[in-house]
Amino acid sequence: MIIEIGAVAATTGGVIGAMSIRRARHYKRLATRLDKVKQTSRSSATDFPRHPVPSFSDRIAAVPHFLGAEQFANLQREVEALSGAERSYVPTHKKGATIAYETLIEHAPELTAFYHSEAMTAYISRMTGVAVRPTPLHDQNSLSILIYERSGDHIGWHYDHNFYRGRHFTVLLPVVNRGNAANGHSHARLKAKIGEAEAELQTPPNTLIVFEGARIMHKVTPLAAGERRVLISMTYCSDGRATFAQAVARRFKDTAFFGVRALWT
Repeated sequence: MIIEIGAVAATTGGVIGAMSIRRARHYKRLATRLDKVKQTSRSSATDFPRHPVPSFSDRIAAVPHFLGAEQFANLQREVEALSGAERSYVPTHKKGATIAYETLIEHAPELTAFYHSEAMTAYISRMTGVAVRPTPLHDQNSLSILIYERSGDHIGWHYDHNFYRGRHFTVLLPVVNRGNAANGHSHARLKAKIGEAEAELQTPPNTLIVFEGARIMHKVTPLAAGERRVLISMTYCSDGRATFAQAVARRFKDTAFFGVRALWT
């Protein structure tokens, strides 16, 4: 019996070790790919229209018509051409689909470069009053695509937990919001609790929404049949270091979006 238990433990340890090695190689390759994307993509050298910086006193702000028409159309085409979305369902809380950061590094170079651009990080830093940077490569939510396309897709009231030592900000840029509401958009609504009040934010395509998700509770109401809502989701932080406990917590949280592979990120 002792020998059998030892054999099972050795086999399990070997499998986990092999998976860890593969993931380490995978992230090394992604890092190389990311460096190349940032050096060669057009978005890294372009800028968006100069907007006044809105007040961030409530830890949330929106900027309509954020990108120029050509740059937004380029990002929209790139996002719409993607495949490989992962559906997730958490009863009573969340239903929708997500495309992870590592997929975008491989297949969405313009979007990836836009997320890492100096213009973007500078604008978010000015708005929040904190010098920020993109969150680390292993965080699948650093840059992702959120897709609501089936009746009832939604996410309930929640905070975006901060798994880093510094402050953490969520940035959304809708690329599709199409549906049966009176304004032609979907019935899905982004709502946030600001102090004692509940606010509804307008999310037509090309509206930049920035908020400190760890401080602002928010939700998205259910989608109606035949509607579609697609958003670019980006996260920035002032200090990307994490404690061991924070790193473990982030991995377990990500399993709700990306499955058990998130445990090895």
